[in-house]
Amino acid sequence: MGKLSATAVKAATRPGRLGDGDGLFLVIQPSGGKSWVCRVQKNGTWRDFGLGSVSKVSLATARERAREIRTWVELGLDPIFERRKVRGIPTFRQASARVIAANSKTWRNEKHEKQWLQTLETYVFPQIGDFQVHEITGPMIRNLLSDIWLTKPETARRVRQRIGTVLDWAYASGYRETEAPMRAITKGLPRQPKQDGHFAAMPYTKVSAFMVKLTERESFSRLALRFAILTAVRSGEVRGAVWEEFDLGEKLWTIPATRMKASREHVIPLSAPALAILERCRELRIGSRSLVFPGARGDAPMSDMTLTKLLREMKEDVTAHGFRSAFRDWVSEETEHPGEIAEAALAHRVKDKTEAAYRRGNLLEKRRKLMDEWGAYCLKR
Repeated sequence: MGKLSATAVKAATRPGRLGDGDGLFLVIQPSGGKSWVCRVQKNGTWRDFGLGSVSKVSLATARERAREIRTWVELGLDPIFERRKVRGIPTFRQASARVIAANSKTWRNEKHEKQWLQTLETYVFPQIGDFQVHEITGPMIRNLLSDIWLTKPETARRVRQRIGTVLDWAYASGYRETEAPMRAITKGLPRQPKQDGHFAAMPYTKVSAFMVKLTERESFSRLALRFAILTAVRSGEVRGAVWEEFDLGEKLWTIPATRMKASREHVIPLSAPALAILERCRELRIGSRSLVFPGARGDAPMSDMTLTKLLREMKEDVTAHGFRSAFRDWVSEETEHPGEIAEAALAHRVKDKTEAAYRRGNLLEKRRKLMDEWGAYCLKR
């Protein structure tokens, strides 16, 4: 959400610049004239791009144009040159920039946008990026997918989906006469190996011994993995945890909706072992850094591969996410806690609307007892 509002733009009279965020500025001239400017940085160089007068360009339109310019720059395109093309049929690279700009405001975080850019730049642009969207055929798409279809199946499916999204936009915008034949393209590729769709999980009976192994050495990655196991949350929620989310007096961790997969705030009761890890992290904290489990650079979270790398170094063929499954199995097989308590602890959505109506409370005290028992189980010798 930008810092400016339509009312603030209309009321602004003092000469100067007012920032909306992400490089978009409202420029007010001494004469009273108002216009929009987008400032971007690439390779250490700043450039300003005029977006038009406020009298002709609304705040919403200015934000849209600024997003498009930032995407062009990220893709290595010259915004001035691209804007001169007006309504000419875009290349796949240009169409991708417009699709990303249009969709980025609906994506939950910048990571998703970066993943889009990375996959397109790596696997798509080198082969079809400079073709106009109406020139791209099914065989072209099949050929580029075939290079990774069996060796990187998940990545290949994402690339296929993103190509389809861009070409669907091109068709809807009148730049293609037909939709991309994505179904036929898939049928023209070999069958990918079947996967069970589950994250590799460690049997819950082995978790306590594994926790002992984790304590043999100390690092933020090991502390983070121990904390993820004890709280049964997703690894991304641990890696992005900041001190402001914790109330150590009440023994609670409140993860805001913006960081949750289901986009709902999640409150987690903290067991004694989990609190002990937080106390250790506080002892290791440098200055006023907000991250509880900082990455190698200190001011940035550890990457999503850090915990996977740790598990591989420890010769464990499981995933960090799989420990949530271990927790769920333990609840079912070793405790008398109802399934809805476990599902609430895992922050799972309740699919049945009638059943959901009876779960509006967060079952906090019942979950506190559950997490205390899980913490004791994880640390048993």
